[in-house]
Amino acid sequence: MRAIRFVAAAAVSLSILVIPRTHAVAGDRSLRAGIAAYNRQAYVVAASIFLPLAERGNARAETYLGFMYAHGWGVPQNYEISARWYAAAARQGDPVAQYMLGLLFDKGQGVAQDYVTAYAWLCLAVAQAPAKDRDHWIRIRDAVRSKLSLVEVTLAQRFVADWGPLPR
Repeated sequence: MRAIRFVAAAAVSLSILVIPRTHAVAGDRSLRAGIAAYNRQAYVVAASIFLPLAERGNARAETYLGFMYAHGWGVPQNYEISARWYAAAARQGDPVAQYMLGLLFDKGQGVAQDYVTAYAWLCLAVAQAPAKDRDHWIRIRDAVRSKLSLVEVTLAQRFVADWGPLPR
């Protein structure tokens, strides 16, 4: 009975994150300006630049906003809003957003703690991990995997095998 409830809950958690949404790619110039402000630690300015871009579906802006909300940089700290921005970017295939969203599910920050969903997003992230981050991301993914039963790993891997980013 516990396994059935778990599988049902995991399926709901995973399906929430793959709901299609329309998006448009915003101008590179605005994104570069936001990143420059972020790098100068002008977080309020960066957030004001990223927000309209993210609202139009720019995955990089969504990822930056997710990080800023997770840490309270330029915006009030709020893990729920962070998870929403990460999920939006993760659905578009952004590996950093997928990794960060996996961490939120692992810790239960802003979302219900769900190791299956965490493992699924971390698997997707590792597949596209930047070379400098790959080893670290693999260690984190494998640590989350150690919390799962074989059935749970299979469920997550089934999601990963069927997953595809939304077209841009």
